[in-house]
Amino acid sequence: MAMIIQLILAGNFLDGTHKNGGGYQLPLSGEHARKASRNYCYLAKLQPTWVSCGSRELLGQNSFISPQRITTYGKVEKNSAISTLLTDDSSAMTTVEDDAENIGIMGLDPGLKPYEDHLRYRSRRYIEQKNLIEKYEGSLEEFAQGYLKFGFNREADGIVYREWAPAAQEAQLIGDFNGWNGSDHIMAKNEFGVWSIKIPDSGVNPTIPHNSRVKFRFKHGNGVWVDRIPAWIKYATVDPAVFAAPYDGVYWDPPPSERYQFKYPRPPKPKSPRIYEAHVGMSSSEPRINSYREFADEVLPRIRSNNYNTVQLMAVMEHSYYASFGYHVTNFFAVSSRSGNPEDLKYLIDKAHSLGIRVLMDVVHSHASNNVTDGLNGFDVGQSAQESYFHTGDRGYHKAWDSRLFNYANWEVLRFLLSNLRWWLEEFKFDGFRYDGVTSMLYHHHGIDVDFTGNYNEYFSEATDVDAVVYLMLANCLIRNILPDATVIAEDVSGMPGLGRPVSEGGIGFDYRLAMAIPDKWIDYLKNKKDEEWSMKEITLSLTNRRYTEKCISYAESHDQAIVGDKTIAFFLMDKEMYSGMSSLTDASPTIERGIAFHKMIHFITLALGGEGYLNFMGNEFGANNVNCGVTYVITMDIANQEFQMGDVRKFGHPEWIDFPREGNGWSYEKCKRQWNLVDTDHLRYKFMNEFDRAMNLLDENFSFLASTKQIVSSTNEEDMVIVFERADLVFVFNFHPENTYDGYKVGCDLPGKYRVALDSDALEYGGRGRVGHDVDHFTDPEGIPGVPETNFNNRPNSFKVLSPARTCVVYYKVDESLSESYNGGLLGTSETIVAEVVTKEESLDEDVDSNVEIEEMEEWGSDN
Repeated sequence: MAMIIQLILAGNFLDGTHKNGGGYQLPLSGEHARKASRNYCYLAKLQPTWVSCGSRELLGQNSFISPQRITTYGKVEKNSAISTLLTDDSSAMTTVEDDAENIGIMGLDPGLKPYEDHLRYRSRRYIEQKNLIEKYEGSLEEFAQGYLKFGFNREADGIVYREWAPAAQEAQLIGDFNGWNGSDHIMAKNEFGVWSIKIPDSGVNPTIPHNSRVKFRFKHGNGVWVDRIPAWIKYATVDPAVFAAPYDGVYWDPPPSERYQFKYPRPPKPKSPRIYEAHVGMSSSEPRINSYREFADEVLPRIRSNNYNTVQLMAVMEHSYYASFGYHVTNFFAVSSRSGNPEDLKYLIDKAHSLGIRVLMDVVHSHASNNVTDGLNGFDVGQSAQESYFHTGDRGYHKAWDSRLFNYANWEVLRFLLSNLRWWLEEFKFDGFRYDGVTSMLYHHHGIDVDFTGNYNEYFSEATDVDAVVYLMLANCLIRNILPDATVIAEDVSGMPGLGRPVSEGGIGFDYRLAMAIPDKWIDYLKNKKDEEWSMKEITLSLTNRRYTEKCISYAESHDQAIVGDKTIAFFLMDKEMYSGMSSLTDASPTIERGIAFHKMIHFITLALGGEGYLNFMGNEFGANNVNCGVTYVITMDIANQEFQMGDVRKFGHPEWIDFPREGNGWSYEKCKRQWNLVDTDHLRYKFMNEFDRAMNLLDENFSFLASTKQIVSSTNEEDMVIVFERADLVFVFNFHPENTYDGYKVGCDLPGKYRVALDSDALEYGGRGRVGHDVDHFTDPEGIPGVPETNFNNRPNSFKVLSPARTCVVYYKVDESLSESYNGGLLGTSETIVAEVVTKEESLDEDVDSNVEIEEMEEWGSDN
């Protein structure tokens, strides 16, 4: 009897460069080297400054005063309104804490002492800006409610529309509601450059219907009229039937019956985020754009099952060019319409919250799309910096990204960006942000042609963009005031000290920075080193090289590695054999066996040693890749005789690389998808990598080792190619040797007692050989003289012996003798135990849902699905 089985396999033949958040890392140029060589302090001996980033009551005031500060490389010009205010009202600038003799972060890092003046200067700038906002706007929080005044808002008996466009000579509101003729809807301008108009209701109905198209028409200095999408628009769409059609702003104000109502509270902030980075549009297994609701119903359960506690959504803000992957934003307050409308995104976030998953948004405030037709750049019609969202001239253009750069000193730009943060937090219930391109914001050179070496002159000099630093401090203070347990992550490749410390200490205020050097190290090893050339000391240094007290999110690969033209780790390891070697119906080839083993080890040691949180990009947990030339091998299997015969090879459709629809590929979606059926097919080896991903996340769920401050690397043995370290009270043993298995291998530990296997990459359920016994008790022996580390084994007071097979990682936990034997036995030793725990958690979640949600609400939820 013959059975036909379709195996979906893959291949990878591309190579490319890795893009870091601050641009492409190239050698330090002569000019930048000269600037970095001197200790440049902006102002000497400023008064001590300190600020408390606490909440305060909102005041019932909202003005449109628009003072500006125009700075060039940190030097304050005295020709702006805000400068006059600073000199005329010094009392507002001296309301700082009397006991702030020092910048707090300097107590953590004595190396910052030479840069004290710089740190004081930027803190004073922050306090001055915050005090001005509080004086003229009521509070930072109310200042960040600009969306209640700007754009379209319902007021008594009508709709009021406001737009900041000080350079405009005349302005009109046009749209479907007036046949695109604005002669009867002429707008008025106030002294701060804000245009406004009120459109009275037509009887009981709004004159501008919900979901109808609108635009802002204005005349600039040369007398030409232009039509632009309102800057604060909450939804924008394009006619999909028209090639290269421009976007239209959409008035979004659904009736109560169509407005999504959140049902579930935000999950509590996890001790450590385990982040699943995802792109909704490309999350379908079909060659099309996936929707928010489909992602919620089909992908979120996968994320939950793999024990991630956070999902990070990319490309949420509207971007007219899909291939920009969401990083060339055109409409900052609008949900990307390709995947649905605002209510659909709310459904996704609420569904995530119901599963105990927090949701972060990939926010892009580092630059804006150069698109003048659809984007914010369309408001720049040659006006001065005081009248524009962006810097003028070269300073306003990012030459590597072909995009516009914000003028962070501008009052209305601050209102726009800070309000944007509050909008996403409050309207959509996001739980925080991953800030894109922070390196580009921090420096006037934007990281272009700069190779950061760690020299502090690179961080604190005239190259630092203090305006952007002040904005980020304001942003992080605002986020904490609105949502105290928000999670905010910086994508910064430079490693600026203080980036991950509170604003109250003189830091910039992020919770975490992305450990961007780690994936670069893995790429270097996979490209350029033979297995026996891997250095245990170098790997360990790369994973542990982070600033004291500043937390990091580690990752082996993110969307950069999966999409921006490079290979994924799975394809670096297995390459073309992923075409033919991923069937578990046959023995694994040496390449596949090595590849799956290293895939597990690389991701796990990155998670376990690389930071205080972890990130994985959608699909990489099971080896999905950007260069996946998928084919189907038809295998005829004679079950009785156990014979296999390879049949014809057919093109199946797994993407050769992640390639968004563009003119060069005929606007095809064929290569913009994720093949979930790879991991769902039981006889393919992808399941092994996925199961191990699930298990290593569960290990942290149970032991919270990522949140532990105890991290001790006791051995990096180059000859054995073994790394041993402790995180919390777990003992990790990584054997990178391509051949050697060590029986009775001695490892150091802190606490005496009995140890057992908590997680084993060599277990059969993870595609291993099952060589390590999970029911073996490992008893410790004391080492050396108590209290004298140099007499101990690897500076550890105790030790025990283990079996360490080649290319495996095994984790041991200390058995608590006071607990029942049934609890201790094989805590994480088998997939059955893990599955049981996941099922128990899911059942518990269902019970909570049933007990807290009315039956009719559940029925409504089902109908939404």
